[in-house]
Amino acid sequence: MTRFVFTGAGVAIGFIAGLAVLARADTAPDSESAYHALDRFGQAFSVVRADYVDPPDDKLLVENALSGMISSLDPHSSYFDPKTYADMQVRTEGQYGGVGIVIAVEAGAVKVVSPIDDTPAAAAGVKSGDIILAVDGKGLQGMSLDQVQLLLRGKAGSKVTLTLMRDGAGKSFEVKLTRAFIEVEAVKFHREGDVGYIRIPAFNEHTDSGLQTAVRTLKKQIGPKLRGYIIDLRDDGGGVLDQAIAVSDDFLEGGEIVSTRGRDPSDTQRYDAKPGDITDGKPIVVLINRGTASASEIVAGALQDHRRARIVGMTSFGKGSVQTIIPLNGGDDGALHLTTARYYTPSGRSIQATGIVPDIAVAEGDEAASTPAENYTEADLPHHLLGETTVKPSNVEPIRPPADSKVADFQLSYAVDLLDGKVGPKTVAERKE
Repeated sequence: MTRFVFTGAGVAIGFIAGLAVLARADTAPDSESAYHALDRFGQAFSVVRADYVDPPDDKLLVENALSGMISSLDPHSSYFDPKTYADMQVRTEGQYGGVGIVIAVEAGAVKVVSPIDDTPAAAAGVKSGDIILAVDGKGLQGMSLDQVQLLLRGKAGSKVTLTLMRDGAGKSFEVKLTRAFIEVEAVKFHREGDVGYIRIPAFNEHTDSGLQTAVRTLKKQIGPKLRGYIIDLRDDGGGVLDQAIAVSDDFLEGGEIVSTRGRDPSDTQRYDAKPGDITDGKPIVVLINRGTASASEIVAGALQDHRRARIVGMTSFGKGSVQTIIPLNGGDDGALHLTTARYYTPSGRSIQATGIVPDIAVAEGDEAASTPAENYTEADLPHHLLGETTVKPSNVEPIRPPADSKVADFQLSYAVDLLDGKVGPKTVAERKE
């Protein structure tokens, strides 16, 4: 049977045999162990091909094995089969047909992290914490994040039905949506009295230019009375690294912005700011919450460590890992979406599974009534990658709106008052003392 494994099963067995040869070529004990593991896989593959009740698809067997191997590493690593990888390559840059939700997979369940503003999902009332049970009647159990995203995306104007479960609803329900072109979320801004408010919903190729346009326009609108800026990163699930670096650089005169460190110390990369602050040194408040993740955490962490901004809100999501797409055989055999490094803030803090702790903890107002599904973070995901630094949970009670408050956005209102000097700038540490 072993002889059959290495000589008679075509492309799939050739792939396994090639790995075995690589493992055998290295005499280190670890490589010897890897060879035995590959040999065991080869034997199992041979048994399945010979004895399964129906003749299996060799290619599908290997692809499923790859998918299981990679997805077991951490929640953000996955295998793209050749079709998935090809679909990724041809997507329209800057826009796609979809419903407009940020999702995560937790313990096999697909959860809505947040709906994106002004999209079909937001208009239909899809909420953070909703569990997606099925897409067009197809169950999602066991699917990777990328597989689910492909089901959600499609031609603009096409219909899609989501089966959702919501805490307190008692039973599942369906939401029928029409896919639309989801423009890469643009920077939004407006005047809040003498304060400039800028919302960054995601980091894409246009974020930095959008931020600079926002600052220029707000300077003209408010004039010399401008007190400062609020940068709203709440429910910003991240995006392009170089844009997070560029946005941080816009507010800093120098120093480190972020570093990435992989398995090999020689792979460490550090990104530094260049002189020039587009706000002319005006005070900045950054708003964060549990939906603030990845690239947005890089910005919050850089501005916090350099004491360039006060961070207000609730502890962020804690997605501090770097994923790299590595094509196999030039993409003909798919690709690996593999976690290859961790992010570190300028002071050397790992964002991974800890998140950014705000300087001033301010509740959105309804956290006490929220459910665990709505409050989960990176640290709640199964087999999540551990960070290399730990942050002790804060025992400071966040500032909450008064019981009779009718303010629609208490965190924003607090940030405006902070810049207007109406509330004291007490940090978490000061409040502990």
